[in-house]
Amino acid sequence: MEALHSLINAGNDLVWGQLLIYILIGVGLFFTVRMGFMQLRLLPRGWQEMLGGRGHNSEGSDISSFQAFATGLASRVGTGNVAGVATAIALGGPGAVFWMWITALLGMASAFAESTLAQLFKVNHHDGTFRGGPAYYIQKGLGQRWLGIAFSISLIIAFGLVFNAVQANSIVAATEGAWGWDKNLVAIGLVLITAPIIFGGIRKVAQVAEWMVPVMAAIYLGMTLFVIFTNLSAVPGIFMLIVKSAFGLEQAAGGFAGYAVSQAMMMGIKRGLFSNEAGMGSAPNAAAAATTAHPASQGIIQMFGVFIDTIIVCSCTAFIVLLSGAYVPGAELKGVQLTQAALSATLGSWGGHFLAVALFLFCFSSIIGNYAYAEGNVEFIKNNKAVMLAFRLLVLFMVAFGAIGSSPLVWDMADLAMGVMALINLFAIVMLSKYVFVLLKDYQQQLKAGKDKPVFDVKQYPEIQAKIHKDVWK
Repeated sequence: MEALHSLINAGNDLVWGQLLIYILIGVGLFFTVRMGFMQLRLLPRGWQEMLGGRGHNSEGSDISSFQAFATGLASRVGTGNVAGVATAIALGGPGAVFWMWITALLGMASAFAESTLAQLFKVNHHDGTFRGGPAYYIQKGLGQRWLGIAFSISLIIAFGLVFNAVQANSIVAATEGAWGWDKNLVAIGLVLITAPIIFGGIRKVAQVAEWMVPVMAAIYLGMTLFVIFTNLSAVPGIFMLIVKSAFGLEQAAGGFAGYAVSQAMMMGIKRGLFSNEAGMGSAPNAAAAATTAHPASQGIIQMFGVFIDTIIVCSCTAFIVLLSGAYVPGAELKGVQLTQAALSATLGSWGGHFLAVALFLFCFSSIIGNYAYAEGNVEFIKNNKAVMLAFRLLVLFMVAFGAIGSSPLVWDMADLAMGVMALINLFAIVMLSKYVFVLLKDYQQQLKAGKDKPVFDVKQYPEIQAKIHKDVWK
């Protein structure tokens, strides 16, 4: 087991330390430049698409654009937004927050590309919904089913199983710390409330995410605004601290400043990528489920999800930590403990209770969002009721396992699986980038022509029509 763990750690060092971070940033830059900084130009459009994406068809059986957006955001917003941001600040300094912002801005372009492709190459589920994602566009667009299966297996291991155990583990830690709840009872409770949602399939997940995500975002944002307004005079100084620290201007001159900048960059980029998942190939699985008039519409909505996750929610945690005075360079506090200390300093004794509630909402939403990602990939490999039943039971087992126990080996295996799926997805979206550019151009031309809701007419693009599923874009 020790030898296996060493091998997995070596794989993670290679994938995450030497390959993936640089490739993710590079792909983000490629799409940003090639599409003329569309994430900035079309950011207001993302807000419009999100608000206008609540409609359903006449039977109400489809998954709306907003529900698919909420499902993706449910998975994105998790422990990374609370513990991950605090860890980045503790290990990389306040400047890490700046690099999280930069990573998100670049990642928004990758998020648009992967979710637009997921919409284009989705398949009809014949129940009013669709399925899709990287596995599907790898098979349809690149003609490589084996690579699609490799992606699906990696995602199922990472998101469908292990990351759900991680989220359950965080819920137990929060409830134990705040209220002293017994972890065995919490495990049973989590299984009981998770089971009816995942057995309802992706449509049920979307329905729950539709109301849960706005509620949890509003609660966390409201609490942050309270902290900001009670420390309003210090806010400009915190902005300056973040920017100065990002470029080593707060540190002593020379080698130390250079080291501080590299630490801030590395921690900010890593934590930002872990949190917003842009380019990873996870969110497109939710994006593909939506009924929409144009593939680029859902791409823009999912791009907006990266903005909300990192620029808004992660920044909330950062400002809570930095305004509270709980962050002390070189101190032992990091992760959830640092966020908890910050809330206690600003909100008093009920700060710990608030954090436990927020963590529960963030982590539970991630559990159901992660399941939604995995469902379509299980079906991609084998669309069979018995297989799906076995998978759902395995998900519930992992939730219980994560609540009761902990296994660094299992967590590290999931990191490696996520790294592999991300590498496969990044390769695929670059190889299929010509379709992304065509769809963006088509969407923008319709907007310029005064069309408020662009509609994709596949008959104008015979090359695309030959590759996609026949009964989707009629």
